Amino acid sequence: MRYLSYSLVVLAGCALVGATPTRLPYDSWYLGFRAPRYMEVWLETADVEDVRGRVFPGAMSGTVAISYSGEAGGWGQRISMGAGRDVTGAALPKRIYVRWQSLVEPQTYRAVLDIPESTRRLMLSKARSTTVPVVEEYRNILTIALAPGGWVKAWVKSPGSKAVEILCQKAEIEPKGPDQGKYEGRYVTLGPESKEYLRLHPVPYDSWKCPSATASVL
Repeated sequence: MRYLSYSLVVLAGCALVGATPTRLPYDSWYLGFRAPRYMEVWLETADVEDVRGRVFPGAMSGTVAISYSGEAGGWGQRISMGAGRDVTGAALPKRIYVRWQSLVEPQTYRAVLDIPESTRRLMLSKARSTTVPVVEEYRNILTIALAPGGWVKAWVKSPGSKAVEILCQKAEIEPKGPDQGKYEGRYVTLGPESKEYLRLHPVPYDSWKCPSATASVL
């Protein structure tokens, strides 16, 4: 199996002639990240390529949204928007490159997430909120969850609507390790709440597994 560097993937994407860009009905869309309960993640980078072939490096990095209550298994019933940023000046996403440290293992993963055209259609449509009063808002939030074992799941939603799952896949292990081999391979320090949870519980890897998922190729 041949592995391509992300730079080559992006250059190949830029060389392709995509669909005619559509003017967005909003000024920006939100890119958020979360992790399962106690399963701390350090996001090294999330780089966005939009449908016009433009690349937005470092669209998000750092800590992700996490809870320290309940059981770690599964993704939960309510999908939050996650910790993230508004991606301003970009068209809708075509591809997102993600590299992160799974601190409970520890292990470093990387993945290229190809965003389906059906997802972009959803992001241009409105959804009814679950709040009272009911409002209709654009699904301009893209939430990505990162779990131990390299499992990745993503959803789109509006601020008040239920989330719609758009992809689930398994990432590759980053051969250079944390921070691309810098800092003598040291990982970000795992927090005390997670350490205590892991002292009493195993990591429930199978609870995040995607059916028939294969590793993404870089």
